[in-house]
Amino acid sequence: MTTLLAGAAVHLPGELLTTAETEARIAAASDGFVPRPGMIERVTGITQRHVMPDDAQASDLAVAAVRKLLADQGRRIEDVDLLIFASASQDMVEPATAHIVAAGLGARCPVMDVKNACNSVLNAVQVAEALIDAGQYARVVVCSGETPSRATRWAIRDTAQFVEAFAGFTMCDAGAALLLERHDAGDGRGVFHRAFTADSRHWEVGTLPAGGSAYPRDPDAGHFRLDGARLRAAFEALGPGLLHDALDAHGLTWADFAVVCVHQVAMPALRVFARGAGVPADKLVVTLPEHGNAASATLPLQLVTAIEQGRAGPGDRVALVGLAGGISLGVVLVVL
Repeated sequence: MTTLLAGAAVHLPGELLTTAETEARIAAASDGFVPRPGMIERVTGITQRHVMPDDAQASDLAVAAVRKLLADQGRRIEDVDLLIFASASQDMVEPATAHIVAAGLGARCPVMDVKNACNSVLNAVQVAEALIDAGQYARVVVCSGETPSRATRWAIRDTAQFVEAFAGFTMCDAGAALLLERHDAGDGRGVFHRAFTADSRHWEVGTLPAGGSAYPRDPDAGHFRLDGARLRAAFEALGPGLLHDALDAHGLTWADFAVVCVHQVAMPALRVFARGAGVPADKLVVTLPEHGNAASATLPLQLVTAIEQGRAGPGDRVALVGLAGGISLGVVLVVL
């Protein structure tokens, strides 16, 4: 018995915000600060990102993605045994956003939230697989609704604050959904490796402080704060050993995979990571330029993109590599 990754779907809001428009919005909202034209795109490689409507919430993006997933797979919401909402974003502190998603879908199954920054979906796959393996559920939907546009700081005081707030200018609103099922066919399909590690000494490197007990009502804490240099150094120190161990455990190389989906924050960082991990450029699924950083929806977006492009399909090996603030690194290997 294995856990089959039976389907994936994404929902991308229709409104697009170009990087040039992003820079113009910063200048309009700030009192005298004007970003250098073209600098964001030069540093990140991002040309545009998706932005949700003002009246939409994280749960709405997840609901749209789940509806598309179920329609694509010929399933009804009644077929789902467990629904997991996995996202860096949430509608509110209480209740779990999974309840709001379930209400929107008309689901009556158990629900829960799983949160670990940009690795939320990957960790939820780990949780879903464990519960399926334990025999508690046969069919689990993991969904995400990422709304980073709500936490972007537009009014910038000076260059130092611009650097601290920079992550918000790279991010994309998105919904995603994955269907995981018990698989008894014995044909080799399904998740065959999962491994995670973390170095939590670096949790302060990137934060969105508002809403918790530390900053319950501080409006200034409702924006991304990131020290990019420290984040890069932390991941470099963590190294790619976890990934090499995963390959070695099964006698595989990256050449044995149809695609390698890797979380993406900036094109230069992606190239550095791929070189360090030994991932060939032609195995990557590059979504960053046209979509930006979709947080935990990034890996489902890449998987759907690879399937739509004909680069991956049933019987193919796919690697899902997650990197997240906190910091954490994870890998899930699967045969579709």
